[in-house]
Amino acid sequence: MNIGETREKIEEALDIYRSRLDTIPDDLFTVTPPGGGWSYAEVYSHILQTDLGGMMALEKCARNGKPTSAGRNMLGLMVFLFGSLPPWKTKVPAAIDARIPAKKITKEEARNMLIKCRQRISELTPLLHDSSKYCRVRHARLGMLNARQWFKFILIHSKHHLKQLDRVEKKLQPQ
Repeated sequence: MNIGETREKIEEALDIYRSRLDTIPDDLFTVTPPGGGWSYAEVYSHILQTDLGGMMALEKCARNGKPTSAGRNMLGLMVFLFGSLPPWKTKVPAAIDARIPAKKITKEEARNMLIKCRQRISELTPLLHDSSKYCRVRHARLGMLNARQWFKFILIHSKHHLKQLDRVEKKLQPQ
């Protein structure tokens, strides 16, 4: 998948997040589902903060990343080979959770973060064309990623959490 196609797929995922946001009842947005797990608000907080963090790493790689021979680890190779995160549930790494914890944001905050993600994608996409494949920034689980890999990770991660919204919706449906 080239840069333009990846950007288009990221935009499509953001469109889905936006349209789903409009269908979630206000009174259910911050409700913790029965049996635990994240609320809609926490899912939106996590995905959008993570996307913005990935964009910061992408920009660092593209503008002033340090060349390195270190690359993706085994999990990173598998994620990029299959184009998806593993199907089993995992917890956010402690270091990431401490820095950008999922929190119960408002629907308005989610809308604003979606807008910011779109703006950043527009600003950063042109940088990818001339970015070095050797300038990398560490991902907490996947190893060292270059700017194009960070861009692809944003897509993979965004698509992954759409499934989580389905689980939250199912748990919150009246029995």
